[in-house]
Amino acid sequence: MISERILSTRTSRMGASAIREILKLLGQPGMVSLAGGIPAPESFPMDLIRELSDQVLVKYGSKALQYDLTEGFVPLREALSVELKNRGIVAGVDDIVITSGSQGALDAIGKICISPGDTVAMEAPTYLGAIQAFNPYGPNYVRMDTDDDGLIPESMENVLKTHTVKFVYLVPTFQNPTGRTLSLERRKRIAAIAQEQDVLIIEDDPYSALRFSGEPIPPIKTLAPDHVAYMGSFSKVLSPGLRLGYTVAPHLIGRWMTLAKQGVDLNTSTLGQALAAEYIAGGHLVTHVRKIIDLYAPKQKAMLEAMDAHFPSEWRYSRPAGGMFVWAEGPDGVETETLYHTCVARKAAFVPGKFFYTEKGEGLATMRLNFTMASVDQIRWAIHVIADAIRESH
Repeated sequence: MISERILSTRTSRMGASAIREILKLLGQPGMVSLAGGIPAPESFPMDLIRELSDQVLVKYGSKALQYDLTEGFVPLREALSVELKNRGIVAGVDDIVITSGSQGALDAIGKICISPGDTVAMEAPTYLGAIQAFNPYGPNYVRMDTDDDGLIPESMENVLKTHTVKFVYLVPTFQNPTGRTLSLERRKRIAAIAQEQDVLIIEDDPYSALRFSGEPIPPIKTLAPDHVAYMGSFSKVLSPGLRLGYTVAPHLIGRWMTLAKQGVDLNTSTLGQALAAEYIAGGHLVTHVRKIIDLYAPKQKAMLEAMDAHFPSEWRYSRPAGGMFVWAEGPDGVETETLYHTCVARKAAFVPGKFFYTEKGEGLATMRLNFTMASVDQIRWAIHVIADAIRESH
């Protein structure tokens, strides 16, 4: 029998996603989950994808089913180049690398940038999937402080002055897990710090299109283009099953990402890329995102109204202008992992916030709530259940 000695030492830094393990428990009949971070199935443009599939096969023929460039399908990169201009990002076809979801991009960044023992700066809290992508490459993490408005620039500056940091990882808009968005003023300061300290920022931006109110804020990439690798995704605005992400990075980073990708999958699904190319070029991205917003905005409104009505007054929670999440923080002494088990027994679920921190002992009184998957009535019911459990635990 094969023993574990066959495994590399790298596997000691790999583990199952805590959230994925939680989600396994939620397939019970009658469970209302506010735990996932996945789009609603009704947000997928099923009829449109059928039409686009026919268009792709007519327009590209067998090319849509063939191996293609590692950097990505040229028509998709051309369409993205135009779309990115709307965000203020100047990117030619050769500046864009297509990946298997933004998760594939995060893994590539880890592979080409992190040597064992290197330091990576992360927000506290941060996206768990990024931690998972970087972990196998052996980094040490240094946390940066956040408040209700996201990353505190002075904390980032202090970290860079006191540590040798390989890169800074940020989700500036409707952050996962908090839903917070960095103001333009903070983005300008963060961009200036990155340029002053000559550090790379990984700007992960999967949610900015899902804005319910207010005006869009320019990506940090527009403020420090030579110091930012900007990542986007089709998972929230088309379909996560297509596994399509993209990166606009400084030339050195983009070239090495391509080389790393050659050894992993040669190229991302050509058919999926062709579908995405037609989705953008045909003007469908703009019109369909409006439909997604119309679907999600009432759900978020219902969640916040229910929390206002039922959560104890000492609890604080974010009020994002978009995205997929609300972040709640209880007073000292609360342990949301214990609350989680109580709520699951009552058929309502959330994610304990401690899983989004790189340092043990942080976030014990926090929780992430997702509003995209449940109905308005289910959201109201689940929030009531969670609030009752909170009160009973005091």
